[in-house]
Amino acid sequence: MATKTSTSTVQVRMDTSLKEEMEQILERMGLTMTSAFTVFARAIVNYGKIPFEIVDPRHGDPFWSEANQRHLRASIRELEEGRGEEHELIEA
Repeated sequence: MATKTSTSTVQVRMDTSLKEEMEQILERMGLTMTSAFTVFARAIVNYGKIPFEIVDPRHGDPFWSEANQRHLRASIRELEEGRGEEHELIEA
């Protein structure tokens, strides 16, 4: 005989457009919001951690490296001092 499990209600607040986008994607996957959050919760319980890495979006992006930021600040100073040089965009 199967045991009956009790359920609880969890409320989540999020941006309306984010919710709508998420629902559309989940629908294509055959999931509901409830099933997706349940999968998420089960993964946390099974692995003892959030099941994906959460990082600063700037992490690993060379644009945000300290060396590049110094270069950009120096370039901005040069432009502000009128020492800029106009040239054509070179696309790689």
